[in-house]
Amino acid sequence: MVPGLVVVGVDGSASGLAATEQAAREARWRRAELRVVHAFVLPAPFARSASSTGLPESELRGAAEQHVDEAVERARAVAPGVAVHPVVIDAEPVTVLEAQSRGADLVVAGSGGRGGLAGLLTGSKAVHLAAHGACPVLVVREASQADGPVVLGVDGSVTGAKAVDFAFTEAALRKAPLVALHCWTVWSPTAPAPPAASGSPVDPSEALAERAEILLREALADARERYPGVTVRGEAVHGGTREALIRASRSAQLVVVGARGRGGFAGLLLGSVSQAVLHHAHCPVAVVRGMHP
Repeated sequence: MVPGLVVVGVDGSASGLAATEQAAREARWRRAELRVVHAFVLPAPFARSASSTGLPESELRGAAEQHVDEAVERARAVAPGVAVHPVVIDAEPVTVLEAQSRGADLVVAGSGGRGGLAGLLTGSKAVHLAAHGACPVLVVREASQADGPVVLGVDGSVTGAKAVDFAFTEAALRKAPLVALHCWTVWSPTAPAPPAASGSPVDPSEALAERAEILLREALADARERYPGVTVRGEAVHGGTREALIRASRSAQLVVVGARGRGGFAGLLLGSVSQAVLHHAHCPVAVVRGMHP
């Protein structure tokens, strides 16, 4: 059987090394190989001199190789049995990770750093990679609670089913409980139930709460059967999704969200919930695109 592949982007920063440790654990849990990637682009002021002396490029490549060597050493210390492959590429970092995602099961990167692969995963760069990556993208923001649950945001959509499956897989691999949250408000797109036959009015809040519970059960039903060993707690919460997920992230080891974005001229955009969680969660965040095979 061909082993799976986890890819991690590193840049020599503490954030990149934290991402490397998490990627090594992910590879070990999956019995997959780990590819440690550093990408760099020659700064414009050096481009002319590099063609004649080669010194700026060699210095940059030497630093890149040092960053990768350090990350490889860290990965092997965390997961000694995992096959680790170093890669140094002269190209734009986010473009490299997007390309690497096409053959990977998971891409991992840090949320801050020195402006390299991990450091670029902030702001619009994180949104771009999470929206365009061909596999789930895990962004390591802060230290997670080792004994906390995996938290899943459930929206009941067809595309969101991939996020559900990924969250159950992660919970099973980590031997962690799963908390599945579906949030609703009176402004939810789900229409309330029609009036009763007697003609007496139905409280919209009660109808929406009941519909939310049904949606949550249906969204989790298939995964519950396929992952009977995962302890699941479903919560239909009255309130904003962003706020609920960020609050839950304080005691979680991972938050999983789908990429409910829109197609457009510039390509896919992440939904506002995914973007907010990427920026503000207190633990690592995995964004799962619905079209991931």
